[in-house]
Amino acid sequence: MEALEASRAVALLGARQVGKSTLVHELSRADYPAEYISLDDPGAASAARSDPTEMIANLRGPVVIDEIQRAPDLLLAIKVKLDSDNSRGQFLLTGSADLLTLPTIADALPGRVEYLRLWPFSQAELRGARSTFVDLAFAGRFPGVAEAPVGRRAIAPRLLTGGYPEAQEQHPRGLARFFESYVDSLLSRDLTDVASVREPANVSEVLQMLAARSGAILSINGIARDLGISRVTVEKHVAILERLFLVRRVRAWHRNLGAKLVKSPKVHVVDSGLLAHLIGADETRLVDDGGVAGAVLESFVAMELVRLAELCDRPPLIHHYRDQRQREVDVVLERRSGEIVGVEVKAGASPDADDFAGLRHLRDTLGERFKAGVLLYTGSRTIPFGDRLAAVPVSGLWQDEKG
Repeated sequence: MEALEASRAVALLGARQVGKSTLVHELSRADYPAEYISLDDPGAASAARSDPTEMIANLRGPVVIDEIQRAPDLLLAIKVKLDSDNSRGQFLLTGSADLLTLPTIADALPGRVEYLRLWPFSQAELRGARSTFVDLAFAGRFPGVAEAPVGRRAIAPRLLTGGYPEAQEQHPRGLARFFESYVDSLLSRDLTDVASVREPANVSEVLQMLAARSGAILSINGIARDLGISRVTVEKHVAILERLFLVRRVRAWHRNLGAKLVKSPKVHVVDSGLLAHLIGADETRLVDDGGVAGAVLESFVAMELVRLAELCDRPPLIHHYRDQRQREVDVVLERRSGEIVGVEVKAGASPDADDFAGLRHLRDTLGERFKAGVLLYTGSRTIPFGDRLAAVPVSGLWQDEKG
């Protein structure tokens, strides 16, 4: 609502099934009274494609257009209308693809539209809490967790369910059916909205390979070699999966450290439930296989931090850090002021000093710029580990001021 009061148009972007349509439909009936047009409706989509200028010219008052990527030429007609009318809140648009990266759209609306992103639910949202984790860390403080459930078995149900609204309260077979249908629908239906792909099966195979490497450094050449397809094809398919909000690249952080650094991005599947489905992991495997649990937990934490960061008044950028001496930090949060918070992830319940090697390196190199280093682990309580360092149970991510 703040964005609609400040901008001529707002575009709410996010994956299928994260609740965009539900949210804007509710707004259009109350807080933002508007005509509601869904381009999932074949008739509306056909009209929008056949004469987008006529459709926009006939609109009166504010309007919600849901799934705008199904008729991208509408955006050019919207641009013309916005250029002739400077009033606020004329359009609320949604898209299940990242409109900023679509070739037909990228240059249409800069400066005219405010873009917001809707991710699957964070764990704080599912609990009805307002997490203060990020702001607390930048203040050099840590959540005071005292009696968290211990071990991977306690966190496994959250990892397997993830944050999609429809996945909540599902039993294991229901979850498997939901995620299988979800991926099939995206790659058969929405794929054509964002790219022209000769062999859609290759996109599915690249997604599987990215899931197997979630939380790791992205190697385009390695995936190309393993699948027997070109590097260019893999790069294009990774970009497509990013447009569909299925995966996210996290860039390397390498400012002013004076060392030889690994500058390749990491890749994360956006939702831990989807990730577990793609790699075939169930609760037993997450509990018994530390390697699988560590990879899923790292992607879970990274994407929780992406969600929480966007809620901050001073949203930090999200990176990872690794140098050629294998010192690494799973997530580096950086404010525009240059302040840094490091977050390392461990699937075990017993932290030790060695787990803080990367965080200590950042602290000692950056000095006062380094505000806090957090090791998120599966133990029961917050434990100080020296100057500006602490081990914190994973549940500290969704603890609010009241605990």
